[in-house]
Amino acid sequence: MMAVTSSCKEGNNIAMDNGKYVRYTPEQVEALERLYYECPKPSSMRRQQLIREYPILSNIEPKQIKVWFQNRRCREKQRKEASRLQAVNRKLTAMNKLLMEENDRLQKQVSQLVCEKSYFRQQSQQQAGLATTDTSCDSVVTSGHQHHLTPQHPPRDASPAGLLSIADETLTEFLSKATGTAVEWVQMPGMKPGPDSIGIVAISHGCTGVAARACGLVGLDPTRVAEILKDRPSWFRDCRAVDVINVLSTGNGGTIELLYMQLYAPTTLAPARDFWLLRYTSVLEDGSLVVCERSLNNTQNGPNMPPAANFVRAEMLPSGYLIRPCEGGGSIIHVVDHMDLEPWSVPEVLRPLYESSTLLAQKTTMAALRHLRQISQEISQPNVTGWGRRPAALRALSQKLSKGFNEAVNGFTDEGWSMLESDGADDITLLVNSSPGKMMGINLSYSNGFPSVGTAVLCAKASMLLQNVPPAILLRFLREHRSEWADSGIDAYSAAAIKAGPCSLPMSRGGSFGGQVILPLAHTIEHEEFMEVIKLENMGHYRDDMIMPGDIFLLQLCSGVDENAVGSCAELIFAPIDASFSDDALIIPSGFRIIPLDSGTDASSPSRTLDLASTLEVGTAGNQTTGDRSGRCGNSKSVMTIAFQFVYEIHLQENIAAMARQYVRSIIASVQRVALALSPSNFGSHAGFQSPPGSPEAQTLARWICQSYRCFLRMELLKHEGTESILKSLWHHTDAILCFSMKAPPVFMFGNQAGLDMLETTLVALQNVSLEKIFDENGRKALFAEFPQGFMCLQGGICLSSMGRAVSYERAVAWKVVNDEENAHCICFMFINWSFV
Repeated sequence: MMAVTSSCKEGNNIAMDNGKYVRYTPEQVEALERLYYECPKPSSMRRQQLIREYPILSNIEPKQIKVWFQNRRCREKQRKEASRLQAVNRKLTAMNKLLMEENDRLQKQVSQLVCEKSYFRQQSQQQAGLATTDTSCDSVVTSGHQHHLTPQHPPRDASPAGLLSIADETLTEFLSKATGTAVEWVQMPGMKPGPDSIGIVAISHGCTGVAARACGLVGLDPTRVAEILKDRPSWFRDCRAVDVINVLSTGNGGTIELLYMQLYAPTTLAPARDFWLLRYTSVLEDGSLVVCERSLNNTQNGPNMPPAANFVRAEMLPSGYLIRPCEGGGSIIHVVDHMDLEPWSVPEVLRPLYESSTLLAQKTTMAALRHLRQISQEISQPNVTGWGRRPAALRALSQKLSKGFNEAVNGFTDEGWSMLESDGADDITLLVNSSPGKMMGINLSYSNGFPSVGTAVLCAKASMLLQNVPPAILLRFLREHRSEWADSGIDAYSAAAIKAGPCSLPMSRGGSFGGQVILPLAHTIEHEEFMEVIKLENMGHYRDDMIMPGDIFLLQLCSGVDENAVGSCAELIFAPIDASFSDDALIIPSGFRIIPLDSGTDASSPSRTLDLASTLEVGTAGNQTTGDRSGRCGNSKSVMTIAFQFVYEIHLQENIAAMARQYVRSIIASVQRVALALSPSNFGSHAGFQSPPGSPEAQTLARWICQSYRCFLRMELLKHEGTESILKSLWHHTDAILCFSMKAPPVFMFGNQAGLDMLETTLVALQNVSLEKIFDENGRKALFAEFPQGFMCLQGGICLSSMGRAVSYERAVAWKVVNDEENAHCICFMFINWSFV
């Protein structure tokens, strides 16, 4: 036989029968390389064909060509692996450097705290010694209105020379925050630094205002990083606009810019913020690029920005970006955000939004790093993604959705919004906008033939306080169960935007959607935000006197669904789109925003993680929550903002306004009902799991399931059963496990994580899933079987999820679940090796 033991490094040698190697000629190597790029793994027939087509290869045996291609693929694989390892090594080296710098900074901070402690001890001892002396004159000094005598800082000079002095001062203060000990930084809860993490994220402790700092690695050069970060509206969703008022050049090659920036208000209950800023861009001696900013609220002899209507002037303390080139490419970046957002200007219940450094870190500081990482990935992998669109185009769509929703929530008059009179209740605010800029593009013709002729947009918005319900769980329910709160007729009306008359107003109808199909479109690197297309099927029956679309499409943006992300805002924003889904299509978004008001998270120090199985553990008498859950959800508060927009003809404004008020009020009632069901205080600590009357607690049910499986099938369901971990192990079991009652009609009682994923539902909505629609014929027979042996094995088949998607499974097992008195309590199904078809 021919020797085929040549190594990958001997790819240009021919292995002969006698064990000797003969080198390929350069012409043969060139021909083989061309063929390799055309087809890296040719078949036997293709190799013989190559010998016939290329005379230069005629003296080579097909087996030798096979070995050459094997070696060539091996070298290619080694090259890619070496390149990957080099990239990982560079990243780890840079991360190690970053961690060493962070360690040095922390050591300096410890030394500073030790010195301060020693100083305060000496001061306290001196004061204790003076306490025995006569203090009769102290009242003269300390009494009276001393706080009125606090000296005010004189106005700063805003002339070019004065601005340069302010810029240098800003640079020094920013660097002391980014790499020094000017601010006491503590690690943000839930953030663990590592090579695959976003970076090192910290929040301030005990400083003026709110502050956050992040350090990370990005695969972009410093100049590109600075360019991206300066364009704040492109990555900071709360930024409405940044206007450059003036630009000055400095003698050291730097640039001073005077900026006016506006931020959206996150809720209808608070005014928006604006800033009058100085931005200084310079290069340090070590080649690092610095972009630092601060407010110019108290200046004279220079440009000034008067207060704007409907805005509260906030203050930015020295903040910015330190960008250093990284060996091997990319940049090491330090981001500092430090603001005083004037919390006095909002209701007391909302002040945690403006006093939380954690929220600032999530919405601003980490958003900057995430955006840079996203851009870096798009550059390195410029592939066409969802629905034939490149990542930049999808990112632009998500920004369009977010901006449209923010505009609706804020309703600025300079955008053409005006308020309608109330109907006597102040729960819903109505705004209308008929400005040409807002209506541009509304008069379109859809591809299915019916025109859109709306001439104005009406927005109905409201805010409500939620208590003891995790924003992520509530948002997931709203996303997955649209029929629980939405009206199919109004969805059809919004999608068609048809010329409406009094008889064509959307009216609520009995029944539910024909079906909701979620079509994934794109997601960010860390999956903290994703975009999808929602297809509402079988809507053609809505109007008998009009040609309406059979299916409705919604473009939807979802973020904040991770329960363990501390301080993150949860959003569900959607807008009807045409089936053609053109890039310049009009987008009129509506949706929900839920922001946690738990200000106590800033004080927590170590990172604490929470898995969903632990929330299923049953508390003691009184259904009290246990463990970490009680701290995070038991007394938590959040504010939900709802904004819905409707296109209409101006002469129907009164009718549309009445419909919008009624619709948003019905949505609020639905959300309150769902929030009450999801609140852990209503059904113990097992969030989302509401057992039917008379059913055991979750731990007991899990024990019965495992005991019955062992009894009837003579084998163990779980590998390791500890008294405290049965429910958790069952929850994380890889196969889908579902239980339903034996009473007619049967109702689902429990499902583990795999079971809920298979049915595409949640624990709360599980009881509303119809069993007969889920199971195929074999499954339905098992539902009503007698189970003489206590169990039944089913062959592979097809079942349906709650969304109507087909699910195949290799086999299934059903068994009776008996209680401690050996009475049958329910039936348990386990679907093995299931997958969506």
